[in-house]
Amino acid sequence: MTAVSRVLNDIVSLRMSHCRAEQAAGAAQYHLAVQHYRACLEAAECREDCQAVQFFALKLSGCYEQMGLRDKASQFRALASVEDELPGLLG
Repeated sequence: MTAVSRVLNDIVSLRMSHCRAEQAAGAAQYHLAVQHYRACLEAAECREDCQAVQFFALKLSGCYEQMGLRDKASQFRALASVEDELPGLLG
């Protein structure tokens, strides 16, 4: 079982991946933080959890901003704002 599929199926693994991402971001190891946040984002998308998708998209945006990748950062900010609008559209 790959790390991503384990994160998708197990909330404990998701939480551990989130913790690893936070530690990496705190240590300015943004390439590692991005890897872990992306796994978290995939899990949130599979779970259809709009708030989690927004949260992890914003975290990814912040990492890419710190890395100087402004285009990537804006793409994830846009994903977060789209997810923010979905509950109103669905409800």
